Amino acid sequence: MNLRAIATFLRARRERMRPAHAGFASRARRRTPGLRREEVAYLAGISPEYYTQLEQARGRHPSRTVLERLARALGLSGQERALLFEHAGIAAGYPQRPIATPGPTVLHLVSRLTDTSVTVHDAQLDVIAWNPLAAALLGDFATLAPERRNLARRFFFPRPSEPPHFLLTGGEQYGAYLVSKLRLAAVRYPEAPAVRELVNELQASRDFRELWASDAAFVPPRHLVKTTNHPRVGYLELDCMVLRVPEDDQEIVLFSAKPGSVSAQRLRALASSVPGG
Repeated sequence: MNLRAIATFLRARRERMRPAHAGFASRARRRTPGLRREEVAYLAGISPEYYTQLEQARGRHPSRTVLERLARALGLSGQERALLFEHAGIAAGYPQRPIATPGPTVLHLVSRLTDTSVTVHDAQLDVIAWNPLAAALLGDFATLAPERRNLARRFFFPRPSEPPHFLLTGGEQYGAYLVSKLRLAAVRYPEAPAVRELVNELQASRDFRELWASDAAFVPPRHLVKTTNHPRVGYLELDCMVLRVPEDDQEIVLFSAKPGSVSAQRLRALASSVPGG
């Protein structure tokens, strides 16, 4: 454990962060670059006093949980995260369970993309963040119970009373994608009860059982185009892009329309109908 190296690392990374990217308005001029110590502590869910001690190379040694929270709060890359854990003398493997909170950089992206549908899901396919356009396009996740915000549950066990999330084409391919993600989660988080319970629950679906038993690996196409007949704006042809967040084992899913197309006009109309759009 090298407390001095940890202190130097945290201070340098904090000073590189832009307040706006972490969700803090910079109304007043700041005396020092980057975030304040109390802002990092707030993002990490630890006390400002303890974080100050870490930057001053004193106090108790940080636990794995504290390091994970700091890595997310500071938006560390995979290499940076590994270096922080190395300074702490802790192996930088995946945590014992999927990380269920998006980092500040991801939240900034979600809030900035107003003309693109954005959702974020964790390793066990729970949707953990979305923007207003995603709610208008796919169904409002806020109206669902937390366990029904899981993509696999909603796909393999649909409910007529819920928002029509799966109006998009490519259901068979999507099912294979979901199963492939849950296979990875089962390997990476063998001790996570929630992952085991989800896989066991989904075994009640014949479609899921057949896909789970298949040895075929899902290889996503390089370019996905989805179509839907939206009840409010009509036919849409959308480009689908999936961005990996490897340090948190999460994915960002974006739906956008080709600039200048009819679908782009209709997607803008849908976005403008959303409060604040």
